[in-house]
Amino acid sequence: MKFLHTSDWHLGRSFHRVNMLDAQAAFIDHLVEAVQEHGADAVLVAGDVYDRAVPPLPAVELYDRALHRLADLGVPTVMISGNHDSARRLGVGAGLIGRAGIHLRTDPAGCADPVVLADVHGEVALYGLPYLEPALVKDTFATGKVSHEAVLGAAMDRIRADLAGRAPGTRSVVLAHAFVTGGQASDSERDIAVGGVEAVPAAVFDGVDYAALGHLHGCQTINERVRYSGSPLAYSFSEAGHRKSMWLVDLGPGGEITAERIDTPVPRPLARLRGRLEELLEDPAHTAYEDSWIEATLTDPLRPEDPMARLAARFPHTLSLAFDPEGRDEDGTASYAQRLKGRSDQEIAEDFIAHVRGGGADEAERAVLRGAFEDVRTELVRTEDGRQEAGR
Repeated sequence: MKFLHTSDWHLGRSFHRVNMLDAQAAFIDHLVEAVQEHGADAVLVAGDVYDRAVPPLPAVELYDRALHRLADLGVPTVMISGNHDSARRLGVGAGLIGRAGIHLRTDPAGCADPVVLADVHGEVALYGLPYLEPALVKDTFATGKVSHEAVLGAAMDRIRADLAGRAPGTRSVVLAHAFVTGGQASDSERDIAVGGVEAVPAAVFDGVDYAALGHLHGCQTINERVRYSGSPLAYSFSEAGHRKSMWLVDLGPGGEITAERIDTPVPRPLARLRGRLEELLEDPAHTAYEDSWIEATLTDPLRPEDPMARLAARFPHTLSLAFDPEGRDEDGTASYAQRLKGRSDQEIAEDFIAHVRGGGADEAERAVLRGAFEDVRTELVRTEDGRQEAGR
């Protein structure tokens, strides 16, 4: 039996203010085509369908179109809620939608109620395990400890118990949304550490043939039977090195696993450039990045004039600009109070200017600062004198 494993669509999310809805629609087109081209028997969507609990209307409309297109294929889809989704909202109408072959699993209490499919080799039980926030589900699973490992372990115990009661040789797949030990995170995932230590061991999925994971945005293999599909699109520059894809998983008659990556469309490549402004503008090695979305970090000792406009002349899709002046000597271990100890207001203000601008204040600017501080001190003395006079 063949499955297309995907996750982390994040419908409604933008990329540095760039609307990604067209790119997300192109991915849905690609998903539908891939199901047909590769003869997939089911589609697995491992959470974070939306980017936030109350998604914008265009994202909901795209989701609706996706469900209709998947249902029209006649290929079952199993979908769980992730930590970005509202499980209650995503699960509305689940019973009715299930009649069309779209099986939404958003209720933790129903994790051991699988979608059962069959091929010539027998039955396959697909268990949908939505994202479990420990503080919210600890009572559901009667765990004494509030942690991701505890609640996920208790849920998997229920799944293994249900599987044990099925016919011998029944194969099994679990969809889950979690941070599994050994996975590599990026900057675009929302932290799920609230409610306990976030990472869970891969061994929690022992006893099932395949665990289709969501949450981490890089496609990765924890072990042969535990894999992340990653997000189909990049949502941060930390994903510049990612190859975005889905897993085409073939589950053999004895639970054997073979998996192939199916690349997803790239709306525009990402590039992270670093150096002095003139170097970035003149270096011929950067020609290949002129049509990419750019994150530029400038290392000029002094902040250049109008850097964003100058970068955009060569790299019109520059989205992020940062400054990290070379030669800057900062003591990151000292506390703020320690760094200010013994320094005058004038010195602190001049240091702030140097930090923000990348270069110190000139003599005229220092004179303006001195005048401002003298005016403030004069006003403070006048105010204090007035208070003392009123108290006599």
